[in-house]
Amino acid sequence: MWIIIPWNIKNPVAMLMFSCLVAALVGIFTIAYTAFQWRRASKKSPNKTLVAPHRWELHSSSPAKNLNCCVCLKSTIVASESSIHRCNICGAAAHFSCSPSAPKDCKCVSMVGYKHVVHQWTENADQTDDSSFCSYCNESCSSSFLEGSPIWCCLWCQRLVHADCRSSNMSNETGDVCDLGPLRRLIMCPLYVKELTLNPCGWLFSRIRHGANKLKYELADLPSDARPLLVFINRKSGSQRGDSLLQRLNLLLNPVQVCELSSMQGPEVGLFLFRKVPNFRVVVCGGDGTAGWVLNSIEKQSFVSPPAVAILPAGTGNDLARVLNWGCGLDSFERQGGLSTVLQNIEHAEVTVLDRWKVSILNEQGKQLQPPKYMNNYIGVGCDAKFFLNIHNLREENPEMFYSQFMNEVLFARKGARSIRDRTFEDFPWQVRVEVDGVDIEVPEDAEGVLVANIGSYMGGVDLWHDEDETYESFDPQSMNDKIVEVVSISGTWHLGKLQVGFSRVTRLAQGQSVKIQLCAPSLPAQIDGEPWVQQPCTLTISHHAQAFMLKRAAEEPLERAETNEVINA
Repeated sequence: MWIIIPWNIKNPVAMLMFSCLVAALVGIFTIAYTAFQWRRASKKSPNKTLVAPHRWELHSSSPAKNLNCCVCLKSTIVASESSIHRCNICGAAAHFSCSPSAPKDCKCVSMVGYKHVVHQWTENADQTDDSSFCSYCNESCSSSFLEGSPIWCCLWCQRLVHADCRSSNMSNETGDVCDLGPLRRLIMCPLYVKELTLNPCGWLFSRIRHGANKLKYELADLPSDARPLLVFINRKSGSQRGDSLLQRLNLLLNPVQVCELSSMQGPEVGLFLFRKVPNFRVVVCGGDGTAGWVLNSIEKQSFVSPPAVAILPAGTGNDLARVLNWGCGLDSFERQGGLSTVLQNIEHAEVTVLDRWKVSILNEQGKQLQPPKYMNNYIGVGCDAKFFLNIHNLREENPEMFYSQFMNEVLFARKGARSIRDRTFEDFPWQVRVEVDGVDIEVPEDAEGVLVANIGSYMGGVDLWHDEDETYESFDPQSMNDKIVEVVSISGTWHLGKLQVGFSRVTRLAQGQSVKIQLCAPSLPAQIDGEPWVQQPCTLTISHHAQAFMLKRAAEEPLERAETNEVINA
């Protein structure tokens, strides 16, 4: 509404009336705005008996995310503060000066003693649109500035509800009973999470033995149909999006079942917590290296029935996630319907088997030079390992450059282009000796590297074996659970680049159950699942070690796919 100010008014009465009109409009707007803020403040979460402090972390204050402080209700964008506190569980935001006095209304991980799970309502901080509807009245949750009712969201079942519906109708009909929503079988129900009280000696012993996190909880008496997830997340994986993923997982699941991996805390802490939980499944949010870390830890726990493992691709190459149909990166989540849909896909995923291989590093006398390593994807010696080593060194020197999966791939391409003319390994065929199942294998004269592959994806999706290639009639199709590996050679960095774009293929050398690679040069780069190192003269012995249970995303049925693409109506 535009008000044209008549500056040429000379009548004092008219000027007085106009001034009164403006003052009245300003007063009405001020009263309406104050009432709106009071309405928001007065309709906070009604869960007075549940007490859970927020888990604050430092976040930058971004104008793109105009959040309100959960204490003073004012905008968190303040000129004097470039950072704010953000809860990594419920997503609440607060000024530095306000966070100490914030209400303890975060997600309560334990409800032992309650007859049922209760809703934990919090004002929805995200912008709702026309596709969001109140779970009680089925009306849109998108509201105007003054007229719309504030929107609450349950921290457990994720249902949205108008504050008016909750206070006037819903509480009288259904009470605060929460069924945990569509992910109920995957969520560690807070009714079965018991908070422990440890004496100082017991606390110190447990801290030394199992780490500091999640020591004060115990899980027991779960129903037989429960299939809770144990999630491991590596914030430092290649995509560098662990912060947002951690907060989303804490919101969708019970924070007790989401474990962050670091140099100070490995997977053993979460596995120890779930040691008495039957039928749980493991989700790894990270790259191929993180997946191998978790698989090694599961094996050390000596489970009678080891849990099956799904992989949410948060690394750079994500080769193991690719062959298990979980996608090539975190961006694929949105194409699959979001994180909630991906978690439901995990519930219905099929169990498959992955061969795991032991790599022993031996000297000339056959003695181990170092503890054995374990391979899930592939092992390489030569030019491809040097490429991984260069990237690893660059990441260590300039970690800020690797801030997204796309930028990682750009840096990979740039590094590869610079080393196209590198002829460091022109003598490679005479520096190694390859033996498969006791038979010497001739290494081609143009080879600058040898690869031993267990899965059908390499360096971000390259198919090394090409089962459909009919020129190799003497070889069998590649499989990740046939206790056989495939041995191939590559002829330089330029060859690696052509493999990435599909313009070339590797040279097949052999298939077998055991492989020996003798390194005769003073030093040669080697890599296992993308983790590189420089190796002195030795013999690499690759033998079958064990099999791990993995979760493979089930392919959509033709009918479901047609409905998704709107070819037919459901």
